[in-house]
Amino acid sequence: MAKAEATPADPRLSPQAPEQQAGNGTELVSEFVLVGFSSVPHLRPTLFALFLLTYLVTLGGNATIIALIHADRSLHTPMYRFLAVLSLSETCYTLVTIPNMLAHLLLRSQAISIAGCRAQMFFFLGLGCSHCFLLTLMGYDRSVAICRPLRYPLLMRPSVCVGLGALVFGAGFSVALTETCLVFSAPFCGGPRVEHFFCDIGPVLRLSCAQSARRALAIFFLSVLVVLVSFLLILLSYAFIVAAVVRMPSAASRRKAFSTCAAHLTVVVVHFGCASIIYLRPDSGGHPARDRLVAVFYTVVTPLLNPVPCTLCRTLARTCWPPL
Repeated sequence: MAKAEATPADPRLSPQAPEQQAGNGTELVSEFVLVGFSSVPHLRPTLFALFLLTYLVTLGGNATIIALIHADRSLHTPMYRFLAVLSLSETCYTLVTIPNMLAHLLLRSQAISIAGCRAQMFFFLGLGCSHCFLLTLMGYDRSVAICRPLRYPLLMRPSVCVGLGALVFGAGFSVALTETCLVFSAPFCGGPRVEHFFCDIGPVLRLSCAQSARRALAIFFLSVLVVLVSFLLILLSYAFIVAAVVRMPSAASRRKAFSTCAAHLTVVVVHFGCASIIYLRPDSGGHPARDRLVAVFYTVVTPLLNPVPCTLCRTLARTCWPPL
């Protein structure tokens, strides 16, 4: 009687199907499984509809802002150009994580290759760091406009703005490349489960075979450098702004100066507050459920509630379609 042939199992479902083995017998991971919202399967259709609606509104708002600024030549000033770049940056920032999260809410499989995970982390960190530097640049732009209005056209001429913008994104993606290389510099043998809905630093780093304190400290130091230094430079810009505003003779001038900064300052508080909660801790994966909740806020909710697009739309409405 012939023996029945064994049917090969799906390697993603079997914990005994590693790509290779390390010298000590530890199984190496060939792909990751994003846990996401698998703990609440009954809520996945509702979450999908909610996140999709939020995402579409965010994309529509940012696309409208970019189109209006591009169409109206009176808005081709450094402040509005930086706002357009900010909207574009936020659009790309959400593109890195939300479509993949929406797909995982519908599909049963939540697997992602290591190469895909590396690419997602690189672009997410690159856009996030660039966002921090861009907000710093916008604070500098406001401080020059208010503190040195006569020299503003010279100091913020188009060539300077282009150079500063290139520096912002070059620095942001350089930091992201360094951090991503540090995270993926060793193989992974801590199991395939990533306790997140995208490849973030903390959950992926915990699966590394080489739990190096120096590597974790270097990543933490870079995160502090980006978040804390950017925030302090923004505070310095606003210190100069406040000092200049209090010397203005009329209350109307003071109100106008503060109104141009209010939306930007609110975005700064929200963005850097969320970043500090996640990344300014030596072990950012200590509370996976809480980190996922905060991540939902700054990847899905914050772009929708961003006061800059709302304020800018009101400004554009008054500029482009003044009351009769």
